[in-house]
Amino acid sequence: MKQSLENSGYSKIFARPELPFYLILWSTVFLVALGLTMVLSASTVTSLQENGNSYSIFTRQFFFLIIGTAAAYWAYKVRGTVWLRIARISLTVSILTLLLPFVSFLGKDVKGNRNWIEFWGFTLQPSEFAKLGLILWCAYQLKNIDTNRNGSSSLLVLLPAIGVMALIILIQKDLGTALLILMIFIGILFIAGAPLKLFLSVFVTGIVIGSVFVFSSPYRMDRFAALFDPFDERYYKFSGWQPAHSIMGLASGGLWGSGLGASKQKWANLAEAHTDFIFSVIGEELGLLGSLLVLGLYSALIYAIVRVALKTKDNFSRYATAAIACWFIAQVAINIGSATSLIPVIGVTLPFISYGGSSLLANLLAVGFVLGVARRTPEISYGIKANQIRRSSI
Repeated sequence: MKQSLENSGYSKIFARPELPFYLILWSTVFLVALGLTMVLSASTVTSLQENGNSYSIFTRQFFFLIIGTAAAYWAYKVRGTVWLRIARISLTVSILTLLLPFVSFLGKDVKGNRNWIEFWGFTLQPSEFAKLGLILWCAYQLKNIDTNRNGSSSLLVLLPAIGVMALIILIQKDLGTALLILMIFIGILFIAGAPLKLFLSVFVTGIVIGSVFVFSSPYRMDRFAALFDPFDERYYKFSGWQPAHSIMGLASGGLWGSGLGASKQKWANLAEAHTDFIFSVIGEELGLLGSLLVLGLYSALIYAIVRVALKTKDNFSRYATAAIACWFIAQVAINIGSATSLIPVIGVTLPFISYGGSSLLANLLAVGFVLGVARRTPEISYGIKANQIRRSSI
């Protein structure tokens, strides 16, 4: 009897309409807090070497967190009609911002990639914001397709836009972001109920283009070869160095970890310890339990975003929210897959956790959009108000 009452209580909690809103809010808060802590832990060595100050990288990340929080709050409070107006022009704006790195006085090369702009002492990566711009534009087009009832063939209108964005990003030599754009687009096609032949066409095209880029570069070929055995003496000191030391860090963490700040791999062994490979530092310092906590927070966040997408009645909001979930799924999978050597090292950030102002800003803006959709959904809004009344009456 007691067990059945407990089960009934849990069922009521999960059935509450406001649950997705609070799951998104608090999972984001915990991910950002964990990310800020781990950036401080993982970046001190690099920060001291590059800037003579152990806290310069952490300070920049905290600065972008303040801006990102303000941007998320704006995205949460702004009316839905404003997002529709933004979505109409978001593709054009995204393409123009992607072209900014080619402007001589703005563009900046970072490790061979021409995908950064620099001004007033800050660097930004336009492709991070282009992901959200693409999602909004695709959602707007899908809304129009639903309204006009043109059928699945109208989905072909999305292909040129994806092709142009992916081409610009590939010219910038950022294969990781191009792959991420492709995965987001495949997710959008799935959400839109695209026919199987369109899925296969996009998938095969992506495989062909990716293969051309891999086989045309000895460095990328070595990265792919190092995937199978990064400790092989042929690759270990070259393309296998990062995945090998990432695995070492994860393996040495054990169940409880070596302790916050006690990572050995961040001492010049693991390149990009505070960006692409921050998950390895989490595994080393916080152990298996810390790694599982991160996965649990991402699972809660993505589950809640999907719940919001299912509950909203507005087609534009539904498509955009579901596509944001696809974005986070793809980016988390690629980053953790690279850190655990399940896929070749590609080089994308871990959302909300890795160092990177552009990534953090774009991620928080996307979460603010989803929270705004939840606020405008009558069922969820009513649940939030009812919860506030319950809390005030206690």
